[in-house]
Amino acid sequence: MNSIQDLFQRLTLGVYVIGVVNGETRNAFTAACVMQASYDPLLLALSINRLHSCYGTLRRGQAFSVNVLKTGQLDLAAHYGRPARDDKLASTSWMTGITGAPLLRAALAWFECEAVAEYPAGDHVLVVGKVIGGEVLDSVAEPMSYRETGDLDGASTLYPARFEPK
Repeated sequence: MNSIQDLFQRLTLGVYVIGVVNGETRNAFTAACVMQASYDPLLLALSINRLHSCYGTLRRGQAFSVNVLKTGQLDLAAHYGRPARDDKLASTSWMTGITGAPLLRAALAWFECEAVAEYPAGDHVLVVGKVIGGEVLDSVAEPMSYRETGDLDGASTLYPARFEPK
């Protein structure tokens, strides 16, 4: 029998580095829960644990970037998936856009968003952002899939052992 983690890894999720900004404070973290939420206006939604160190920066700054990682960029996913520290951005090349959120030069593509809404979602918060900019940096690369990361994020410890009937 398959585990619940094995089941959820069948969802087609990408791997992203989410950049956050509040004034001169910038940070970034690895995420897999990002989706397009609307065409008109263009909206992206991301899921973040409200206890995550970047959540406060995102909430105060009301802006974020979504940097799409390429297949094979497991090192970047691991780097930004580590616990928060002040110099996470110091060892990678990045720039800022309109909002000041970090945009990774090594990414496949990036989106820049202004946060417009927030909704509770269990142990996470869904943040909806209006897309105000974006660029494809590598038109031949393929996006990294969440399955490629294995248990890099330690999610196997978060899934329940079995489904609980109502």
